[in-house]
Amino acid sequence: MFSIQNRLKLLFVVIVTLVLAISGSYTQYSLGKDLEASNQRLRQGVLTRLQISLPSALWDLDKSKVDSIVDAEMLPPEVVAIRVYDTSVGLFAGKLRTPKGQLLPVEQQPEPAGTPVEAILVFQDGGLASASIKPVSVGKVVINFSRAQIDAALASELMRKVLEVLLLDIFLVLALSLSLRMVFEPLKQLRDGLFDLATRGTDEVEELPDNRRDELGDVIRGFNQIQRRLKSTIVRIREAEDAARRSALQTATALQDLRQTQESLLQAERLASLGSLVAGVAHEINTPVGIALTSASVLKAATDEILEAVNTVGLKKSAILRYLDTASESARLIMNNAYRAAHLIHSFKQIAVDQTSEARRPFGLKDYIEEIVSSLQPKLKKNPIKLVLNCSPEIVLDSYPGAFAQVITNLTLNCVEHAFEPDAPGKIEISARLDGDIVELHVRDDGKGIAPDVLDRIFDPFFTTRRGQGGTGLGLNIVYNLIVKQFAGTIAVASTVGEGTHFTLRIARVTAQEAAGAATLSGVGQAVAARVRVPD
Repeated sequence: MFSIQNRLKLLFVVIVTLVLAISGSYTQYSLGKDLEASNQRLRQGVLTRLQISLPSALWDLDKSKVDSIVDAEMLPPEVVAIRVYDTSVGLFAGKLRTPKGQLLPVEQQPEPAGTPVEAILVFQDGGLASASIKPVSVGKVVINFSRAQIDAALASELMRKVLEVLLLDIFLVLALSLSLRMVFEPLKQLRDGLFDLATRGTDEVEELPDNRRDELGDVIRGFNQIQRRLKSTIVRIREAEDAARRSALQTATALQDLRQTQESLLQAERLASLGSLVAGVAHEINTPVGIALTSASVLKAATDEILEAVNTVGLKKSAILRYLDTASESARLIMNNAYRAAHLIHSFKQIAVDQTSEARRPFGLKDYIEEIVSSLQPKLKKNPIKLVLNCSPEIVLDSYPGAFAQVITNLTLNCVEHAFEPDAPGKIEISARLDGDIVELHVRDDGKGIAPDVLDRIFDPFFTTRRGQGGTGLGLNIVYNLIVKQFAGTIAVASTVGEGTHFTLRIARVTAQEAAGAATLSGVGQAVAARVRVPD
């Protein structure tokens, strides 16, 4: 299987190689133009100087002077040969450069290589007596120029660019291998641990190594804590069942064991929802990663088109602008979806840490609800349900984020599971406002509503309308007891059949310490205790 890790390596290598190839092609093209312009200036300069200095020497048939002029102009290695012709004598003088760099007379040498450039030599006496004499053609000069230096410079630049691309690709692969390994190795361990926890007994699953000190290490430690709590919960449930059977006649002891068992069930319900959250986060990350890969493939196709244009018809301004638009949009999509994946991991980490901890801290209400909703996306995306959040970003709670996350999670999932038919569209709205030091929270849906004969029992423990379909009857009871006991608040519900349901929650912006202490007793146990009559 071609893993995401290998695809990311290949993608980045291809992008870097193509970008460097285009940059190198443009540099090679610019260097060629510069060298050609320099060579043209050299040709023009040599030709101009010879047209100025040679006519007088040729008029006087001064061969030594002609040779000295020719020797001076043969200094640049681009000049291969210079031949001076007299109109009456023919070949008068000249020099030719051998492949080894020696200068030899051209009388006995073959036709020199290089591109020949020819110019007529015109003489005009500068004396006063002959000022009226017209210019006289005294001969011509033929100069051969070589392109070997240009070709050597272009070949050297091409080799340098190829080596640069190869080295960058090697360093990129090594860097990506090291960086991606730091992310995918812990994810693989976490995946294997979740699979073992789902398919094997909890006693058979070993804890994952938690020596990392980063975000993934926090997730792994949260997973280990969930696993330890599940094992502890199972042990306590078994012990409570054995104690209940041994002390069936001792009602007070049996009631206490029942409370402990029900408290374990509450904790198991919370941990089960967190386990489902862990299982869905890996699937949720696939979407932004897939969009990033698609954007990268679009960028590659556009790069191939402009590279083909460079190699054939040449670059046009419109093609470059079109390519820049495509590259900018693709880069924006890649960056946005990479940020989205990072945000999902951050939200998941915060919710996971909060739900496995009873710590109290200040937190922004809107931002925290958005993180909770982000962590629920794997479940929300299974149905065409729109979730709307209306909350001021200025509301800050000093309370228990883990318990608050459990309240929002249970209310939202209760709407998803009970308020709408499968695959039916709907809307869930979460809104909040500050009333003095009280935060009033509203959770509404436009679903089926709740029948009047059921409405008074929805907060009872173990009451569910989906018995035998996975319902435990603990979701809304957990919400009720957390709001009333831990947050010292109130919760009310109103519903009309066919129009939807409306939950209203009122809690203090700063949770009192007394309420937190009272909340250590299990709300379910208290609720059941109220319904169990102790024999006289």
